[in-house]
Amino acid sequence: MADSELGERTGRRARGGGGAARRAERTAVRIEFARYITRNIPNLEVLNEEALQIIEANAETVLEEIGVNFVENPDALALWREAGADIDGERVRIPRGLARKLCATAPSQFTQHARNPDHNVEIGGRNLVLAPVYGPPFVRDSANGRRYATITDFRNFVKLGQMSKWLHHSGGTVCEPTDVAVNKRHLDMLHAHMTLGDKPYMGSVTEPSRAADSVEMSKILFGDQFVDENAVMTSLININSPLTFDGTMMGALETYARAGQACIISPFIVGGAMAPVSVAGTLTQVLAEVLAGVAYSQLIRPGAPVIFGAFVTSIDMNSGAPTFGTPEAAQITLGAGQLARRLGLPYRSAGGFTGSKLPDAQAAYESANTLNTGLLAGVNFMLHACGWLEGGLVSSYEKFVMDADQLGYLHKLAAGIDMSENAQALDAIREVGPGGHYLGCAHTQANYIDAFWRTNLLDYRPFETWDEQGAPDTMALAEKRVAKMLGDYQPPALDPAIAEALDAYVAQKKAAVPDAFL
Repeated sequence: MADSELGERTGRRARGGGGAARRAERTAVRIEFARYITRNIPNLEVLNEEALQIIEANAETVLEEIGVNFVENPDALALWREAGADIDGERVRIPRGLARKLCATAPSQFTQHARNPDHNVEIGGRNLVLAPVYGPPFVRDSANGRRYATITDFRNFVKLGQMSKWLHHSGGTVCEPTDVAVNKRHLDMLHAHMTLGDKPYMGSVTEPSRAADSVEMSKILFGDQFVDENAVMTSLININSPLTFDGTMMGALETYARAGQACIISPFIVGGAMAPVSVAGTLTQVLAEVLAGVAYSQLIRPGAPVIFGAFVTSIDMNSGAPTFGTPEAAQITLGAGQLARRLGLPYRSAGGFTGSKLPDAQAAYESANTLNTGLLAGVNFMLHACGWLEGGLVSSYEKFVMDADQLGYLHKLAAGIDMSENAQALDAIREVGPGGHYLGCAHTQANYIDAFWRTNLLDYRPFETWDEQGAPDTMALAEKRVAKMLGDYQPPALDPAIAEALDAYVAQKKAAVPDAFL
């Protein structure tokens, strides 16, 4: 067909279908993605130089005099002995300054690559990467209530994460799919992250062989050489506080460090139970544990990317239940950020934490406290940024979208105050003058689309309009939002050969061993 004929026919279609095309454009699903946050605001620092030096000196004393346990891991003990530590059974006492010296080879910032390069994230520096809830065995939604999570729930949460504009990371165990065998569910979870989304993801840490599977599946997705040379996973290594490094988690750390994959070295602190009741005492223990864990990662492979982690909450001394959104937890989060920066390490902490059983006012207050504290503390990687409920026992559909909407607030706040000539708005002030209004002025007309952060969830309609349309509360709005996002979900393109290879790997690994549910 001649170019002129093609152009003529195309032109006729365009003229004849213009209205339909415009209507289709208005109703088409738009999937928007925000880049990870780069802060243009200062960090909030709560510890002065004297306090920082005291905590650092006390942490070195803990490592040298008290030591840490590396349990069921003779290879780790041998590495520490060779490095100059004193070994007594499973107790490792680290000479003053040794752990800090070993930590010096860890990078201060690194790239985690996504299969869609547009979603690569830079972890460290002034950056903040937001990742969803991690680990709950239960899920909750308004229609079905609280129940054990399934692989269908898991896939739904991955889809919600893929569709959430302000969320930069697909996460890891967004819920624990209890209908899949324990020894096989990591395969299905990784497969979901790799195929249903194209944002960065986390690997399995529940057993060293599962970490190895994570590396192998990543090589199928990215290619062997790429994984050998780049970080494509950031995985969570919890320290069994106080001062204990168990063989399972350390085995996963060893696997990832050898493969050059990033790990979060994170004490799991419940103040008053797993750490002292005081802020200064808890910060001392957190620093000692992180120093030992990061140093060990560098014994495995100098230069392996790691993140200084601090999961911190306090305890209700009446019930023994963990509490969230408290001022003490905020002080520890802020102080640990200062300690991480002095070590030159990326920092993980905070999230949308709450002890509430429902996405209610308690959940909103506690989550807002921890999210905002994390931003001000200089957190670089925020796990549990959306969906966390009931002290981490539940992944909530409605709270996932509530929190994910509020992450846009963090983006706006972190951007700082625009002081450009346009933002100074002197022309607008001149145009309107005394007694006028700005609704129709040229500056407002030129800037109104992007002037203010806009929620995709909360209701700002007049009372009459809201009441006429059923007076929905936030839970009802969130339920509707979940349905829309899952309905609008579109899987990102994936090379069919890669998809087939991933399917075959999962099928082969599952067939190789019987199911185990313990």
